[in-house]
Amino acid sequence: MTFLEAVKSAYRNYFRFSGRAVRSEYWWYFLFNIAVAAVIALVEGGTSSVSGPGGVSASYNAGLFGSLWSLANLVPGLAVGVRRLHDTDRSGWWLLIAFVPLIGALLLIYWLASRGTPGSNRFGADPMGADARIFN
Repeated sequence: MTFLEAVKSAYRNYFRFSGRAVRSEYWWYFLFNIAVAAVIALVEGGTSSVSGPGGVSASYNAGLFGSLWSLANLVPGLAVGVRRLHDTDRSGWWLLIAFVPLIGALLLIYWLASRGTPGSNRFGADPMGADARIFN
């Protein structure tokens, strides 16, 4: 799936939490969101602060457009994440493991980057077919 196809698919399936999403769909959409958020942050000049070496901390306060962008992309981001987990034959509820400090986020990233199950699974048919599995 190309970059444009992935972004279109994510917005076309805005509220669709069923089915499966291949790795390229998830990661291209993720990259798109990061890039747009970075551009918005540069344009808005959001406030940020960084502490010194002893107390390492960083924060960013988004402006109006950054907040609206995040809010508008919350549901499709969750939906494509759930569909991506479905492709690995896991329930979408596993997204909540990200709230477990460090280990949860690392495990979730591993699952999101893993190859999907070949053929059909309990969440539906293989979105790319067996032939395309090499690339996704």
